[in-house]
Amino acid sequence: MKKFDLNFYSGKRVLVTGHTGFKGTWLCRLLLNMGAQVTGYSLQPPTEPSIFGLAGMDRQMNSITGDIRNLDRLLEVFRENRPEIVLHLAAQPIVRESYKNPVYTYETNVMGTVNILECIRQTDSVRSFLNVTTDKVYHNREWEWGYREDDPLDGFDPYSNSKSCSELVTHSYKNSFFMDGAPAVSTARAGNVIGGGDFAADRIIPDCIRAALEGKPIPVRNPHSTRPFQHVLEPLYAYLMIAAMQYEESRYSGYYNVGPDDRDCVTTGELVDLFCRAWGDGQTWENHFVGGPHEANFLKLDCSRIKSVFGWKPAWDVRTAVEKTVEWTKEWQAGQGINTIMDRQIQEFLADIK
Repeated sequence: MKKFDLNFYSGKRVLVTGHTGFKGTWLCRLLLNMGAQVTGYSLQPPTEPSIFGLAGMDRQMNSITGDIRNLDRLLEVFRENRPEIVLHLAAQPIVRESYKNPVYTYETNVMGTVNILECIRQTDSVRSFLNVTTDKVYHNREWEWGYREDDPLDGFDPYSNSKSCSELVTHSYKNSFFMDGAPAVSTARAGNVIGGGDFAADRIIPDCIRAALEGKPIPVRNPHSTRPFQHVLEPLYAYLMIAAMQYEESRYSGYYNVGPDDRDCVTTGELVDLFCRAWGDGQTWENHFVGGPHEANFLKLDCSRIKSVFGWKPAWDVRTAVEKTVEWTKEWQAGQGINTIMDRQIQEFLADIK
């Protein structure tokens, strides 16, 4: 692919929702490195520790604590900061948590999207909007080929379904209010991301890291489920590319799958094997499958569209993604500065884009 020049973002006013989360922190780090004027709107970091806190991001950007469900507060932020580009990552992102708190999940993931789009409708400075959803928005038939952007949306569990609804809300606002391409609107449906600094509960790589740091075998809930795993920088680079390209030309707006190549759609057991080899020290794992709430067993994306439109392709395979995650964790544990580690891995990633 022709490498997209992230220096496009130099001086651009960018609003990121969900900036205190794992993906949000990495995204803001990328933007700051490119000279963007970054405003973040989010709840407090969702974990302790958090990559946002470890990196001291609140001292490096305009970080605003707020609830995506609060429309009046959001409108104030839009009016005060007049963003040109809005990247919407704020969500309740955990499947199992959505079974425990479905109302909060829908309020955040559906009405939060409505609120963001309503603010954009009332703010004439916005030229580009990207709603980040998930590969789980599709009606999952457990088939062996990847889902395409025009396949039916209908997530099963409250999290997946709420993100399907978030897609539909975005489609409606685009058709009702933004048909002239002002602003340009897209959604991006990404697979499972891994990388340094993810401390979330009920995610396989954070579970691996916690067990390894405690010197225990890794508990694996379902080693046979197949997922599209990719390093966090892969979709973030794609998000920034989509948002920038449609900023310049609204014809690039649309709906994009952002996932790894088929070879990197591995079972959870295979992923944990990669982790154990990368970690070393005789690390092992145990099968703890005992059933539980429904989660998709087989899921992957067809990313032909983003490859065709932009010439995009992944830079790192799943093995490299796991190795970079282990490297980040061990350097953090050794006392290396978080920003130093992140910035080096960002530069390594950008250098590997062909």
